[in-house]
Amino acid sequence: MFLGVDVGTGGTRAVLIDRDGKIIASSGSEHASIRSEHIGWAEQEPEDWWRAARQAIAGVMAAAEITGTHIEAVGLTGQMHGCVILDAEGQVLRPALIWCDQRTQPQCDWLTEKIGFERLIELTCNPALPNFTLTKLLWVRDHEPEIFARIAHVLCPKDYVRYRLTGEFAMDMQEASGTLLLDVANRRWSVEVAEEAGIPMEWLPRLFEGPEICARINVAGGAATGLAAGTPVAAGAGDQGAGAVGMGILSPGSVSATIGTSGVVFAATDSPAKDRLGRLHTFCHAAPGRWHVMGVTNGAGLSLRYFRDTFAPEGSYEELTALAAEAPAGSEGLMWAPYLFGERTPHLDPKARAAFVGITASHTRAHFVRAVLEGVVFSLRDTLTLFAELGVPVKAIRLGGGGARGPLWRQIQADVYGQPVELLEAEEGGAFGAALLAGTGVGAWASVEAACAATIRIAQTIVPRNATVMNGAYAQYRRLYPALKQIAGRQS
Repeated sequence: MFLGVDVGTGGTRAVLIDRDGKIIASSGSEHASIRSEHIGWAEQEPEDWWRAARQAIAGVMAAAEITGTHIEAVGLTGQMHGCVILDAEGQVLRPALIWCDQRTQPQCDWLTEKIGFERLIELTCNPALPNFTLTKLLWVRDHEPEIFARIAHVLCPKDYVRYRLTGEFAMDMQEASGTLLLDVANRRWSVEVAEEAGIPMEWLPRLFEGPEICARINVAGGAATGLAAGTPVAAGAGDQGAGAVGMGILSPGSVSATIGTSGVVFAATDSPAKDRLGRLHTFCHAAPGRWHVMGVTNGAGLSLRYFRDTFAPEGSYEELTALAAEAPAGSEGLMWAPYLFGERTPHLDPKARAAFVGITASHTRAHFVRAVLEGVVFSLRDTLTLFAELGVPVKAIRLGGGGARGPLWRQIQADVYGQPVELLEAEEGGAFGAALLAGTGVGAWASVEAACAATIRIAQTIVPRNATVMNGAYAQYRRLYPALKQIAGRQS
């Protein structure tokens, strides 16, 4: 059997699967809350990820009633872009600036001016954004030079957990695509970008394709988790790449819409497709020889969590979504702009702000919750709108993450996208995909495509019921961002 470990934002999850793709057991451990000392800041402690990973791995083996010797290989995935910096002894130098941290716009502006917007997209397929790892490194350079001077290694979150498991510094191509330091088209570190940014190449880990075995569990990692020393560890992928593998999104026309803390619409491509305006991300796929484009909504599941924590702290997500079902499609004109941590696609605006718009005395809590769900899905439809503009085909949409687990959010997605959406039998997303990459790495399947063909099955297709209503509501939603930006007093 194969183990997939997903070092997410809210927690770490471990999943065991067999060669038929059946989930044998799963276990999770929550992370401490995101630390946000200032508006737009978001940090987590890497040591807390390692604690949660140890607990999740031990928990899944206990649930399956097995020992580490039963596990043939391990695959890793997790939240992308987080900047983990270590000294020469492998000690963490400061809390990690994670994907949703928005403080680095000045560093983005500096890098864009130094390299040039068009040249940066030519080199990395992406513009400089606050979410990317490189801009976070530059913030440390500018604000904490004494820490910057001690850096010896740069990793992303799941790769730090790999280091603790194996002692190896490694990263996969898909994860590296989100650092802004990768030559995405040629699947190698960009020497030019690193030199222009002043980042020593020796700080960067070795690169591997997603299913490649890049390390093995060492004695310390085995003692901490119960895994057997010597167990192979595949490179894996960032959460979106592994999630796409776990959903079988490998060929052009296949698309996934995943709602986790952030929300992502992901399309597989056979070659690196570049958006000259930088509104979509173009990354290497977790499957060798493939690429993908994706749009990202920063405040997706985060929107529902924010609403719950702020306005209904005693309620559960299940209770809130059940309440939302009492309100009609379109929330009778109440709209939510989900820009709690700025926005990536399509606005590239770290200063974008969230808002409820259209409140009347007739609106109840049910309307507010439903408006949150709908606003998040409207923001994901923005990416599908860009796909149409750029000629990226959309033949089928598969749902993942928290947005796939509740019937209301599934129906809202079918209605907003205006086409049927598919639900898969396995709903473990990234962890499931990481386990498939691990199995491919040790020869259980001949390729990632073969692994997906053998294990992924459609459980349900949800057809639109309120597409006309939601199409009209989306047209109104598209007017929110320009109005909010104008109200904030910023020039276009």
